[in-house]
Amino acid sequence: MNPIYAGGCRCGAVRYQLEGEPDVVGLCHCADCRRETGSSFLAYADWPRQRFSTTGAYATYEGRSFCPQCGAPVFHLSDDRAEIVLGSLDAVPSPFVPSREGWIIRREHWLTALPGAGQFPRDPS
Repeated sequence: MNPIYAGGCRCGAVRYQLEGEPDVVGLCHCADCRRETGSSFLAYADWPRQRFSTTGAYATYEGRSFCPQCGAPVFHLSDDRAEIVLGSLDAVPSPFVPSREGWIIRREHWLTALPGAGQFPRDPS
């Protein structure tokens, strides 16, 4: 039996559900992810799109979806992938541990490499 994970935006207007374990868990330090989160990096996990479902109306800007009511970032969707912003999961702390860090050339000097995670100067894909 596959585990089910759920999450959503801050106000609850956008909800999603995921089935099974993610294919990839990572951190991204790129300029877009930093701006999206208002932080130094984005923590994310990717699932196949067919294992993702959502309810509620969400808005999307350049592939990044968010709640139009509260503005919280929740996921990035493509035809075959659903990338979840880990901070939007209901269960905290989440059971997911990043296995890679991308765009480390933009990582803040006061942050250290995540032990055991692959280190990529730019996009790891």
